[in-house]
This record gives sequence, structure tokens and C-alpha cells, in this order.
Amino acid sequence: MAELVDRFGRKIEYLRLSVTDRCDFRCFYCIPKGFNEFSDRGDQLTLDECVRLVRVFSEMGVGRVRFTGGEPLVRRDIVEMVRRIGAMPNIHDLSMSTNASQLARCASEIRAAGVERLNVSLDTLDPETFRQITQGDLSRVLDGLMAAKSAGFRPIKINMVVMRDLNMHEVGDMVDFCLEHRFTLRFIETMPVGEAGVSARDRYVSLSEIREMLEQRFELEPARMTGAGPAKYLKVVGGRLKIGFITPMSQHFCEDCNRVRLSSEGTLYLCLGQGDKLEFRPLLRGGVDDDELKGHILEAIERKPEKHEFDTKPGQVVRVMSMTGG
Repeated sequence: MAELVDRFGRKIEYLRLSVTDRCDFRCFYCIPKGFNEFSDRGDQLTLDECVRLVRVFSEMGVGRVRFTGGEPLVRRDIVEMVRRIGAMPNIHDLSMSTNASQLARCASEIRAAGVERLNVSLDTLDPETFRQITQGDLSRVLDGLMAAKSAGFRPIKINMVVMRDLNMHEVGDMVDFCLEHRFTLRFIETMPVGEAGVSARDRYVSLSEIREMLEQRFELEPARMTGAGPAKYLKVVGGRLKIGFITPMSQHFCEDCNRVRLSSEGTLYLCLGQGDKLEFRPLLRGGVDDDELKGHILEAIERKPEKHEFDTKPGQVVRVMSMTGG
């Protein structure tokens, strides 16, 4: 098996698979106001094309797959996709990033299909602030979270993008919410990806400030969590709560990057903060065989950049975050 190791010695074993660029929310730091340039259905990879690509990646050492979007649960065949990918012998970890708005109706079905872990985007517990951020309904998310909890997902991680003058004052409330429901809490720094991300830079908060706030309330110690993402975890001494910090701006984690992203249109992005990519759709629809696919993948991984340049070139990535995949 030709394993995926880039020129910096990083083993690529984690694929973030975006199944749609559409979302039922419009978070202002993700999708620019007025944006409507979503892909046509015919431009998106079919179910069979997605499954084939994941199988090829799994034969090259990728064992972890995260379903992302947009919002993955708005794709009609998502349950069948999860089921087919979860049945692959080399895939040992299936997870999903979601806004939870659809989970009230399908949490049990997604869990039965093979997804074990969830990352849920939730930046606020205030309905009006939630509407300001997402143009959506907070109650749908809370109902979805309770359905996911009942369906047996473990762990459920709450991802909170902390933004100055908007939700920073809610950090304590989110801690209490996660303590009550035994969720894992993860704080994320805003990233300048696309027009929307760049426009949100004025709200940037270094997570060192959040850690200092938490240390005034809790005694914290290092912790570990299941998964392959970039978060660094602490836990409350004597308690159950684990808190993750995702710091792409203040303390980047590029030296440990083990992942690539596949967009819903079949574009493989080698780095969230760079433009390097491989277009799979024309290859798939042009009759490429599996060995040729593997050759293209190996060549692409060889081009994977050493690091992003969010700090020095914040406007470099112009694509919308929902088009890239989470």
C-alpha cells in the first residue's frame, strides 16, 4: 500500500469530505452577505463518486473520515453515503461536523449508519445573538443536540468561535451548558478564509485570553481526546469537562497536519490556507482508473505546503469557507 507521506514527513491519514457547499444557516464569518454562487447539482460529486474516492484514499492509508459541508445533513443521500463508507475495511473512524439543525429528525439514523462522534458549531446560547450570527433558529440546534445526546453519540464536541464584542462574554455560560450536558467544549479563533473570514478579523480573540479567563475559575490540567484534529485539550481537575483550543492564528499547528479536504465538487485542497489543489471531477468523469487516481493523489500530496499564511497573507484565500469544507 502506497501510504501518503508528504515531503515534510507528515503522514496523511485523515480526509475531511465535504458533501455539499449548501447550508441552512448563513454564518457571517463563513458565507458573505448576498452570496448565492453555490454549485449546481450536476457539478457536485455523485454518491458513487464520493464513495469511490474515499475507498481509494482508504487503500492509501486514510482511516479517518469526517463528513462536512456546508451542512452535510441537507444532502439527501447522506445516510447511504455514511453507511457505504463506514463499511470499508480500512475506515476505522467516522465523524461529522454539523450545525445540528437537522439532528432532531435524523440523529438515530446517522448514528446507526456509523457516525460515532459529532462536532457541533454553536457560538452562542442567546437566541438573538444566534440569529445575528447565523440568521437561524437556536431552538432547532438545541433540539438537535438533545436528540444527538439521546442517540448515543460520544463525544459531542461544541465548537465555539469566540468573537470580541459579540459572544466573548458568553464563555462562562457555554462552559456551564457543556458541564450540564457532558459535552466537550472547544474554542476556535476566527480565520481569514474568504471575504467573510477577512471581514470578521476585527472580532479576533486570541485564545490565550480565554484560557486566562478559565484559569480564574478552574484548575486545569492537560488532557487527551479521541480524534485526529488540531485541538489542544485541558480538563478541569476533579471534573468531567474537557476544553479544547484550536489556534490557527496565535499558535498554528501546521507541523502536525495530517489532513486534506475534498470539496463537494471534487476539488482536493491540500491546505486550508493555501491554493494548492487537485481537481478530481474531470478525472473521474474522464474514465480514470484507480491506479491513475492513486498516482495523481501521490503527486498532489508531494505538493502539500509546509504551512498556511493566515498571519502574513490574510486575503490570500478568496474561496468561501462553505465551498472548501470544514
